[in-house]
Amino acid sequence: MKLAIVTAYPPSKVTLNEYAYHLVKHFRQLEEVTEIVLLTDVEPAQADIHFEEEGCDVKVINCWKFNSYRNVWSITKTLKAVKPDAVLYNLQFMKFGDQKIPAALGLFAPFFTKLMGMKTIVLLHNIMEAVDLNEAGFTSNKLKIKVFNFIGSLLTRVVLKADKVALTIGKYVNILEEKYQAKNCMLIPHGTFELAKEPSFEVAEGPLKIMTFGKFGTYKKVELLIEAVELVRTISKVELEIVIAGTDSPNTPGYLNSVQEQYAHVKNLHFTGYVAEEDVPRIFAESAMVVFPYTSTTGSSGVLHQAGSYGKAVVMPQLGDLATLVEEEGYQGEFFEAGCVRSMAQAIVNLVEIEDYRIEIARANYKAANALPMSVIAQRYLEAFKEIDQKSHSRMLMMA
Repeated sequence: MKLAIVTAYPPSKVTLNEYAYHLVKHFRQLEEVTEIVLLTDVEPAQADIHFEEEGCDVKVINCWKFNSYRNVWSITKTLKAVKPDAVLYNLQFMKFGDQKIPAALGLFAPFFTKLMGMKTIVLLHNIMEAVDLNEAGFTSNKLKIKVFNFIGSLLTRVVLKADKVALTIGKYVNILEEKYQAKNCMLIPHGTFELAKEPSFEVAEGPLKIMTFGKFGTYKKVELLIEAVELVRTISKVELEIVIAGTDSPNTPGYLNSVQEQYAHVKNLHFTGYVAEEDVPRIFAESAMVVFPYTSTTGSSGVLHQAGSYGKAVVMPQLGDLATLVEEEGYQGEFFEAGCVRSMAQAIVNLVEIEDYRIEIARANYKAANALPMSVIAQRYLEAFKEIDQKSHSRMLMMA
């Protein structure tokens, strides 16, 4: 199978690029996949396609740009030239831009791919029905929220024109089937990027590192974490270090620089900036716990899956998709009231002061992560493409 994947890809700063890296890494090890063509937003010379494991060839084509109005045309034109056996889109609603029109136009690409007669699966990481537009930082205007939700519903119907739409959370499948009467949705969980060997679950000597990881500034507010740790320092004698690992959200450029200036007086506060793939294991391994300073959620959490794969305890709000992952996939954490510094501080204290409890949660998360390795997830996509083939063959026989 010659597989085309439309996605952002490292070192792109566009969301879901890390997910694409790990998906490609495991697709290329499957015997049925003979070639992967990446239709992406970075130049071929920049793309991180150097893997230690043996696998099929990966070709990179830079054919779309964030916030470009021409993405649908450039993607479909490229696919027509490539002639893949199947196409997988790695999407969320703001994948192709943070400006409304290019973001919306980009979501028409799977529909046109299907019209071109290519087997098309969309991996949709979030749905509008599960996003709190106010808390997620999009808008607080009630009229605009209604307009966004209306447009979101229209775009969802467009995305559902693909042969199959894969959702990472079971609740999402139920919502689309009930609201849109969709018959082509399927659950394929997020999966775990790396299956690290079982860690010791002990932490290194020195300050306990309290780490958060991601793209910050909208519904991910690091001020909450900093102020919570400062509060913990007044009631615990354990020496703590705060690690802010990641970059600004594309919607909030300059956010972390402003936070760094605001909290310049806070001791043991470190901002790593962009974390390259090869540095991710070290960042997690050095941490005592991972904190999610979220006020909302917009999809299945890749960071939670990463924390689990490296055997880390987590501190998170029990809301939205984080709560769903606890219910559906078995992750555990110490929970706090979203947006409440005092509640987060107490949750951190519980893991800082009670080592056995922290290790218990870390073990549970490692077990949950290992239940769904990315190799299994990649195989599920191949099986879905085979189902499309079988349905197409059945229709042809009926028409004969």
